[in-house]
Amino acid sequence: MLCVGDDPLPAGTLLRPCPPRCAAMARRWPPLVVGLALLLLSVAASSVVAKTDQPDVAALNVMFESMNKPSELLGWKASGGDPCGDDDEWKGIECSDSSVTEIDLSGLGLSGTLGYQLSSLKSVTKFDVSKNNLNGEIPYQLPPNVVQLNLRGNSFSGGVPYSISQMTDLETLNLGKNQLSGQLTDMFSQLPKLTTLDLSFNSFSGNLPPSFQYLKNLKTLDVESNQFSGHIDVLAKLSLEDLNVKNNKFTGWIPSKLKNINNLETGGNSWSSGPAPPGMEKESSAGGSNGGDDSGINGFAIGAMVIAVLLAALILLSVLRRNHSSPVSSHYYMDESGRRDSSAVDMKSLEHSPSMGCKTPPAVPRKSMSDNEFENKLNHSRRSTDPISLMNHSSSDLQAATGNFSSSRQLGQGTTCCVFRAKYADGRVLAVKKFDPLSFSGSSDFMDTVNGIAKLRHTNISELVGYCSEPGHYMLVYDYHMNGSLYDFLHLSDDYSRPLTWDTRVRIAVCTARALEYLHEVCSPSVLHKNIKSSNVLLDADLNPHLSDCGLSFFYEDASENLGPGYSAPECSRPSAYVMKSDVYSFGVVMLELLTGRKPYDSSKPRTEQCLVKYVTPQLHDSDALESLADPALRGLYPPKALSRFADCIALCVQSDPEFRPSMSEVVQSLLRCVQRTVSNRRTAGYSSNSQRSDISDW
Repeated sequence: MLCVGDDPLPAGTLLRPCPPRCAAMARRWPPLVVGLALLLLSVAASSVVAKTDQPDVAALNVMFESMNKPSELLGWKASGGDPCGDDDEWKGIECSDSSVTEIDLSGLGLSGTLGYQLSSLKSVTKFDVSKNNLNGEIPYQLPPNVVQLNLRGNSFSGGVPYSISQMTDLETLNLGKNQLSGQLTDMFSQLPKLTTLDLSFNSFSGNLPPSFQYLKNLKTLDVESNQFSGHIDVLAKLSLEDLNVKNNKFTGWIPSKLKNINNLETGGNSWSSGPAPPGMEKESSAGGSNGGDDSGINGFAIGAMVIAVLLAALILLSVLRRNHSSPVSSHYYMDESGRRDSSAVDMKSLEHSPSMGCKTPPAVPRKSMSDNEFENKLNHSRRSTDPISLMNHSSSDLQAATGNFSSSRQLGQGTTCCVFRAKYADGRVLAVKKFDPLSFSGSSDFMDTVNGIAKLRHTNISELVGYCSEPGHYMLVYDYHMNGSLYDFLHLSDDYSRPLTWDTRVRIAVCTARALEYLHEVCSPSVLHKNIKSSNVLLDADLNPHLSDCGLSFFYEDASENLGPGYSAPECSRPSAYVMKSDVYSFGVVMLELLTGRKPYDSSKPRTEQCLVKYVTPQLHDSDALESLADPALRGLYPPKALSRFADCIALCVQSDPEFRPSMSEVVQSLLRCVQRTVSNRRTAGYSSNSQRSDISDW
């Protein structure tokens, strides 16, 4: 052999044995050679481990842990692993390159839950865990680009997560044979590719969502054995090939078009007998034969004439009574009985919900006025105080009641005004909002603002009781709420900082949400708030919330600057981009404060924890993390499931894209369901605490 250290041999020279000198030198090299070999091996090993995308691996690790590490999942690991690697096969996992694309774990007898990290699986198009024993609520965080989602035949409870509404590639959704309940959220308008929807054998109730009508490619719909009620007219224009609505509580008539479906199951409902109304028959028979007798047409014509006569009579009657009835305020939608109506929410049903502590007030009575009086009212609004009775205070009276606007009486300060506590000799205490004189162009401009605010009448909106309109003195007078603001309770270490119970926090959230719902969806035109924050949620003696600063949005052109750090939605960097869903985002931040007891922005925290939304949002679906995030002042006195549902609602509100945030009516319904389930659980499980009174039953 050629020895290390020898000079190169001439061509043709025969190899010779190593002399002792060469052998001794060779013995000194092995440690270096071994070290280099180990280094090369470690590099090669690391390249093998990194084949599968790490977010996919982490999501599957969490899923495996959440399902109690079942032995049926061969190859799965609770930490690390390489499901897409050549030498590491995981049962039920299919990959494309380094990404997990399919998860099929059907019929393996799995238990536990699905975990909280499935949204990291960006490339998964098929997710099938059907025919197992999985339980808990369907997680909000699901694979976002899934095409086939099959959760059938488990024990999932609760409702359908709103995140499904964002799965625009979804073609098959099977949630059948679970323990799902409640009303379906109207969330199906953005699922254009959905062809199969199976909700059968659950306990869903209420009407079919109106957004079902947008499922233009839906071919199969199965809602058998639920408690759905109402009509099924919303399905009339769909191109269904299979429809099963058996064993529900549907009423009315089956649209004629649906009767032509080959695979149609309708038994076990309370359908109306006899012919359908003419309008329905006309629509459903539009594509049918023109033959037959004319009796149907004649009947329809006669019916139309009768309706026309009745309408004419009603119009005439309204004209005759016009000068003797109060005008309908343009600020509300009203039905014939004088109740405010909202197409987005059933206010009557909410008034009978468990949250009776925050009712919508009755319609405000209006004084009669003639057409001329009404015209004068519009042209001389500065002389008017609106039909709602408001007291006109003099500036001298308010100056005396506030101790000459003393700093010791100051309750708060904004960009355009200061708020003072006014105390009168008779014991009355009011709150006075004193504006910068340059905030208004004159008395007429100010009185327009007064009239607008005076129309806002809701139990949970701070009530305007008076005003002052004098040159250089523009002030609004409100009821005073002795317990200060929600911000005081949560963040200040003074007399107001005694801890709020969990039930009180939920009540504050529900009632504040209903105040916002009223502004957005009951008032006409809708009212943006633009200044939702905990310092504007005032608490009365019974800790009932009252939303302040309503009707002053025109002051807040730059909402992000006014709201302060932590509250403003991402789109608020441009003032013109502020929308109703921006209010929803800010409300979500207030809910985060209620959950955690933290400020929305806290520079005293570590850098990664300073912005509350950024720090908390990724952890909202982690039950273990939630417990550590909950306000320590709660001392663990809360139902864990209620905490999780509350967090789910927050996650919806603080989404970065306003399009994906829910409306306030949806937020209210979500919170009410949380309350109702909490009350139900306490009644059945005997939940109680000697140190914390449950006051949910009071509202």
